[in-house]
Amino acid sequence: MKELNLTACDETLYTVLDEIKAHLKSLDCPEEIMTPILISAEEIYVNIAHYAYGGKQGMAKVNIDVCPDPGICRLVFRDKGIPYNPLEKEDPDTTLSAEERKIGGLGIYFVKEMMDKVEYEYKDGCNILTIEKML
Repeated sequence: MKELNLTACDETLYTVLDEIKAHLKSLDCPEEIMTPILISAEEIYVNIAHYAYGGKQGMAKVNIDVCPDPGICRLVFRDKGIPYNPLEKEDPDTTLSAEERKIGGLGIYFVKEMMDKVEYEYKDGCNILTIEKML
């Protein structure tokens, strides 16, 4: 397992994505599985960077765990920002046109659609969002 402790900001996003990609490539993960994992990780990390600390800078911890047996990529994102469970937000109505839909919520909706498992908990003053994808 790899653990990253970073200032949650746009500049550190590529550090996170590069580490995830390196772990997946080391297991010869197919591109069609790697891409949704990277897109999901980007969405979650950017949301932490932009919203978790109410416009101020804060820290993010990302655990990357890629297990070849049984073939699971597990990413755990932690921040000590404002408590917020993105899974409680109602999914957007994707049958509406872009003009008719409310702004926001599409990112986490896509994460839930692309990943096999998405869980949230608030524990010890931390938002903890865990995502998993079968390899």
